[in-house]
Amino acid sequence: MVGLQVEFYWYQIGAASFLHSFFSSVCFRLEQGEWGSKFPRLMNDLYQGRLKSEYVKDALVELKEIKQELAKFPLSDVIWDIEDLSASPPWGNNISPDITNLSNYFVTSDGEDFLLVLQHALEKALEMNSNLIVKSI
Repeated sequence: MVGLQVEFYWYQIGAASFLHSFFSSVCFRLEQGEWGSKFPRLMNDLYQGRLKSEYVKDALVELKEIKQELAKFPLSDVIWDIEDLSASPPWGNNISPDITNLSNYFVTSDGEDFLLVLQHALEKALEMNSNLIVKSI
């Protein structure tokens, strides 16, 4: 189980493979396979485990663009693992009809929209002038 931490605030995400799928999809679909080339704060800093407080504003801008761009892709364009493009999600095509494109495809283990959870975590980090950390529990 992984999540995002800002000071003592915890934002549950879910399985590490799920989080990796989000980053894999962004890299493959929006960065043409060049990890961090377009969204360095989220794709490099946060993916490596720590987004420093001074880069949180930049990451919020990146997240807004990612959400807009992912909305242009159908569900079938999800990338489960960029290192193994043949890999597919464990749930296959058994997806809620509420999920309509890649911008709302990613849902946390407790049923929340991942991009909204990430946005809230970034906003909390900005408010507290704190780092955002990816943590495994």
